[in-house]
Amino acid sequence: MNAPAIKKGLDVSDEAAPIAYFALEKGVPLLAQSGKQFGTVEHVLQIPEEDLFDGIVVATSDGFRFVDRDQIGEITTAYVRCTLTDGQAAALPPPSGTDTFAANASQDAGTSLHDRFGRMFGRERWTQKH
Repeated sequence: MNAPAIKKGLDVSDEAAPIAYFALEKGVPLLAQSGKQFGTVEHVLQIPEEDLFDGIVVATSDGFRFVDRDQIGEITTAYVRCTLTDGQAAALPPPSGTDTFAANASQDAGTSLHDRFGRMFGRERWTQKH
């Protein structure tokens, strides 16, 4: 009788279903070839004019990194498996190109005088993502 296999890295579920890149949600773990998690999805990059998937911006302990579409092997509801070794995943470059911004919808939403002035004078709500 064989001993059960020891899983290394993230415990990936058999229930993970393959999905398209545009259904990928923020926070989904990214795994190297070894199964070790090296980050989570921050957002998907695409070229809308050409309907092309460009890659994924990944939140890591070292900041945002970019995984090119050619380095992605499988996208599922539970994880994204990359074709990268652990060393390659650790050496990923930061994203480059056009800066991305996100709105903070809860900014100035309170009842304090500070929040009221923020709403009254239209304080900027956009913050740079990377």
